Amino acid sequence: MKQDATRNAAYTVDCEDYVHVVEFNPFDTGGSGNLIAYGGNNYVVIGTCTFQEEEADIEGLQYKTLQTIHHGIRVGGIAWSPETRLDSLPPVIKFCTSAADMKIRLFTSDLQDKNEYKILEGHSDFINGLVFDPKEGHGIASVSDDHTCRIWNLDGVQTSHFALNSPGMSVCWHPEESFKLMVAEKNGTIRFYDLMSQQAILSLESEQIPLMSAHWCLKNTFKVGAVAGNDWLIWDITRSSYPQVKRPVHMDRACIFRWSTINENLFATTGYPGKMASQFQIHHLGHPQVFQLEPQPRSTSRPLD
Repeated sequence: MKQDATRNAAYTVDCEDYVHVVEFNPFDTGGSGNLIAYGGNNYVVIGTCTFQEEEADIEGLQYKTLQTIHHGIRVGGIAWSPETRLDSLPPVIKFCTSAADMKIRLFTSDLQDKNEYKILEGHSDFINGLVFDPKEGHGIASVSDDHTCRIWNLDGVQTSHFALNSPGMSVCWHPEESFKLMVAEKNGTIRFYDLMSQQAILSLESEQIPLMSAHWCLKNTFKVGAVAGNDWLIWDITRSSYPQVKRPVHMDRACIFRWSTINENLFATTGYPGKMASQFQIHHLGHPQVFQLEPQPRSTSRPLD
């Protein structure tokens, strides 16, 4: 890893191919909170990012590659399992990927001799989102352009199936609401499903399309955010099925919405990939000013910032 002042990033990692997806491990169990995975056309790389605040002898940020896993096909998404642990002997690395062949691959590794994966088949179109059960990691939920949300166990067996009215764009499984699943559809509808009764129990409406991404706030289970059309939208699900706040955000369609994991008023959005107006923006509900990063030229060396 090296400093790179020309791209406005603190550090960059030299990659052999394009990077299509990057995911930090959202779980801090077993010393695994500094894990990162990124995927390209044929591989997934597992690494660690250690910051100066964690170890005094580190200057800024230290990145280390732990393992490169052959994937064989373009990676579309990555989801970490809460069963991942670095403090066990041997360590346990568990994650799943979605791919261009419309299949999910569940990987398990000990960073040594054990490197296994299962293929989960059932979707008939592109998979737009996937997530592990955040409590035990015993289930995986996925949504697809095939108008379905599916739940799988770790043996690769499909245990639940929800028919949607339009492509599924996002799926969220909240650690404080582990018996509920949030599914966002491209037609602007966001539904919450009770996993015990297998029924929809609440729906939200964006009143505009296409809805491209939605996220359930980790720090406040009553808050949901999304991007639809050119706007970001925020719901308080105790007050109304329609958004309480919305603002124009990207000139040529918004693409991704993500809440901060530590602040219920902080979130990020991105513009549509490949467009000249594509941007990464950071927003705070209490402040009108937006922090914005402009797009950079494509390179096989992608910033980690």
